[in-house]
Amino acid sequence: MKAISYLQFDGKAEEVLAFYEKALQATNVQMVRFGAFGQDPNAPLTEEEQNMIMESRIEFSGNILMISDVPPFMQAATGEIVKGSTVLISIIDADPEMNKQIFEGLSEGGTVIMPLSSVPWSASFGMLVDKFGVMWKFNSDASKFLDGFVD
Repeated sequence: MKAISYLQFDGKAEEVLAFYEKALQATNVQMVRFGAFGQDPNAPLTEEEQNMIMESRIEFSGNILMISDVPPFMQAATGEIVKGSTVLISIIDADPEMNKQIFEGLSEGGTVIMPLSSVPWSASFGMLVDKFGVMWKFNSDASKFLDGFVD
């Protein structure tokens, strides 16, 4: 299991990735767009939202930084992206049982944004804001998911 920094943006993730790739002399950059999964007829995305970055990873000097956009439909649950409040803690590559234990502990007194569940990109994915206002994201298959995509 790892905990890493995860930056969120309001439609600027691709620009941020390009900047950080150069500035940090990245050795590897991977990204997946929201449109990679096709449209959900019950919640269609605009063309702009489909082109936003759903998940990305930039590797540099033995470190990992993850970056994504938060489209308007998600901001209804997560809150508006405000410069300076774009960081969350992401628990990646933990087994689903460990995710469950940590998720349950952190959700006490907090707000569950997305309960832990199996989704197309992860066997155990969920998001919450703890009672101190810190956002946490869980993705048991984060590394495997990004390794399977080429953008």
